[in-house]
Amino acid sequence: MSHAAHLARLERARLLKIERQAKSRQEAREVAEGVAETVVLSRARGAAIDDPPAAAGGRRGAYRRAPGLDWLARRGRLTQAQKAAGERYGACYRRALGPPSLGSTLDVKPGLGGGGPPLTAVVAQAEANLRAAEALARLRRQLQGQADLIAACDTVCGQELTPREAAASDREAYVLEGVLRVALDLLSAEAAPASLRSGG
Repeated sequence: MSHAAHLARLERARLLKIERQAKSRQEAREVAEGVAETVVLSRARGAAIDDPPAAAGGRRGAYRRAPGLDWLARRGRLTQAQKAAGERYGACYRRALGPPSLGSTLDVKPGLGGGGPPLTAVVAQAEANLRAAEALARLRRQLQGQADLIAACDTVCGQELTPREAAASDREAYVLEGVLRVALDLLSAEAAPASLRSGG
């Protein structure tokens, strides 16, 4: 190979590298712009999106969607007892009403080489889901079966939406937040030790 051909090959490799770097930077800019647009739209719909922390090398970390309870508590709108009651309700709700662990087809054979979890794990999960459903039913009874109180807890505690995200307007969001606080007061009062409830 001649010296000129060797230099031409090196120059071509250098130009390709520069082109790849420029394309990579352009793609990164487009992704960042898309993420920023999504965050703005989500916040406009009432979602609580936390700004990402700075990562190593000056890069930004990932955005994180804050659950409704965390968002309300950070703004001083919930007491610790209310937040704890909401977290208990939310954990029961998500466990009891979460997606089924098995597929919907009759061909699924857990633990029999079908790639699914072992049958003991499926049974354990089903039992845990049943216990969560029973606990959720108890919590809903503590709310006297009141549909508005239950819906507020389902939405904010269970589905982890902010009141503004779940409501059609600011006014409805304030109403939902007020109803939620009443529900959480009822749940936290039931969770308090008997000596505290009786005042002794």
